[in-house]
Amino acid sequence: MKILIQNGRVIDPASGFDQTCDIALAAGRIVGINRVPADFAPSRVVEAAGCIVLPGLVDLAARLREPGYEHEGMLESEMAAAVAGGVTSLVCPPDTDPVLDEPGLVEMLKFRAEKLHQSRLFPLGALTHGLAGEVLTEMAELTESGCVGFGQAEVPLASTQVLQRALQYAATFGYTVWLRPQELHLGKGVAASGPLATRLGLSGVPVAAETIALHTIFELLKTTGARVHLCRLSSAAGVDLVRRAKADGLKVTCDVSINSLHLTDVDIGFFDSRARLTPPLRQQRDRDALHAALADGTIDALVSDHTPVDEDAKTLPFAEAEPGATGLELLLSLALKWSRDSGVPLQRALATVTSEPARVLGNALGTLQASVGQLVEGGVGDLCILDPQAAWTVQDATLHSQGKHTPFSGYELPGQVRMTLVGGHVAFERG
Repeated sequence: MKILIQNGRVIDPASGFDQTCDIALAAGRIVGINRVPADFAPSRVVEAAGCIVLPGLVDLAARLREPGYEHEGMLESEMAAAVAGGVTSLVCPPDTDPVLDEPGLVEMLKFRAEKLHQSRLFPLGALTHGLAGEVLTEMAELTESGCVGFGQAEVPLASTQVLQRALQYAATFGYTVWLRPQELHLGKGVAASGPLATRLGLSGVPVAAETIALHTIFELLKTTGARVHLCRLSSAAGVDLVRRAKADGLKVTCDVSINSLHLTDVDIGFFDSRARLTPPLRQQRDRDALHAALADGTIDALVSDHTPVDEDAKTLPFAEAEPGATGLELLLSLALKWSRDSGVPLQRALATVTSEPARVLGNALGTLQASVGQLVEGGVGDLCILDPQAAWTVQDATLHSQGKHTPFSGYELPGQVRMTLVGGHVAFERG
């Protein structure tokens, strides 16, 4: 199908391009930006005047709940949520049931996702069998089946020796290890340690749970030379350590969730289980540090941390509720809100959800590396058309995700996705 998108403000953060012009797509690829081929005869013309045309979003943390947790989310519902939010590529953690520790499971998941013709799915393989932290998986076989990296999801490794061996092996073959920095024994609370958790009588997770894990990871990186992506940084002290590690030349990238970027522990209110999240919401000084770090590039990417949770698991006392919130449909708008509220340039805000997460994936994207998260002639036709003037109110019932719980429920957010194209076909269009 040949599509002409005309009169939109085309922004490509990767190249710095920002101009009102036309984009032509044919055979799933971009064939013209600001210079439509003379013989191009579109079968559909999309009028994008007043809209921003940007690369499809790349989300580095989205649980789709399949296989094993279909009562909380299914590929159909969560992929629909992704394209409704302008997300055309996403990474899913390995903590499914069964765990993504066998090539056949990864291939099945990718096959099912491809049949939906919506977002591109890039699975993470389990670092250890069953996420048990004892025996390393066959990383080479999992890579061949489509895994873009290896991690433990929310299961910290008890053995530093196992982590060291995993990093040594990954460094040998150029794989990236994805880790959420959390010390096993200190990270068992349900809220961030501090006055509010004390007043509410909630068990706390100290900042040290993050910083101790970061110190361990960085010391191992110095001896192994491995590449690590840190998932969902949450504290000011953690930001300082990452900034230092990058200055020392360690191969480190990191991300932050939309929840930690915008909310604090005060948003727990009177035990609101929608704010029961992992990592827990921390204090104002931590949020301010995360704002600054994302703006200056210390934190590379903004992620939705999409974790759909069903009604039964959320409508429980705060400490017993399952952590997680839906976020795929909120990612772009919350990036815009951060830009507006913090005075961060629009291009930088858009880069954190497009070109920067694509850069984190790097070589793991294979033949797609040169075009995911950016707009280039000859590249894949993954685009999002955004109406920046349209404001919308987050309402649980209107979310496409099977998980309806989010701490942003009732918020009015800027920017609404008008259309999402994946591989040159319309995957979502707002009626």
